[in-house]
Order: sequence, then structure tokens, then C-alpha cells
Amino acid sequence: MRGGNAVDVTLQFVEAICSHDVERMTSLVTDDHVLIDSGGQDLQGKRVIGTAWTAYFLAFPDYRIMVSEIIDRGDVVALFGTASATFSVEGRLLPENSWAIPACWKAVIKGGKVAEWQVYSDNEPVRQILAGEKQR
Repeated sequence: MRGGNAVDVTLQFVEAICSHDVERMTSLVTDDHVLIDSGGQDLQGKRVIGTAWTAYFLAFPDYRIMVSEIIDRGDVVALFGTASATFSVEGRLLPENSWAIPACWKAVIKGGKVAEWQVYSDNEPVRQILAGEKQR
């Protein structure tokens, strides 16, 4: 696969994430897709990650990825930018539960689909919010 195609698939996946379109996300991943979070935990399989993303978007209904730089290495694409969201407390998005963190993502593309999605970020601000240090 040419690198441009891998970048296109990766950016389509990011667009699906930003629009919270889990159906589109799962259409863009391989059946044995692996999602590796910034803590190193992984989830495997299209159905499993679809369920995980659905739950994540319920907790963070305004989650977004803003990409500022892309490195193309053929079937491996690295994205650099910022992730942001607000933790939903009983359906409310309180300003003190908002976060924005520098992040990068690695996509491994196989057969025109995302086979691996790995997130690299310091989630301490998110952990503090989830631990209730900023919630009301």
C-alpha cells in the first residue's frame, strides 16, 4: 500500500472518531483490530472496540482529536496533536471536567483498514477528573 492511502485511511478513522460514528469506525478497522491505550492496555477485535468506543463517547461526549502533524511511513502513520473532552457527570458537561492534552497516535494499516490504533499521552489530568478531584 502506498503511504498516501494509509494516511487517507487514518484520517478517515480520525474523522469517524471526532464525529463519534462508531459504525463508520468499525467499518474502517480489521476484524482483528487492536486498540492500545496510553496505559498500555489493549482491546482486540472489531466488536470489542466498537463497544469500548461507544462507552467512551458516553463518558466523554465531546471527545475530539486535533491533528497538527502527520508522519507517513508507508503502512504506519504517526499523528501528533491534542486530544480534548469533557467528562459527563449525570449528562452535564461542567467546565471543571474539561481537559486537553498533547497526544500522539500510531495507526498500522493492513489491507486498507486500521489494524492497530495506539494512543500515547499523559492522562494525568483525565485521571484527576475521574478520581473526583475536579468534579462537583
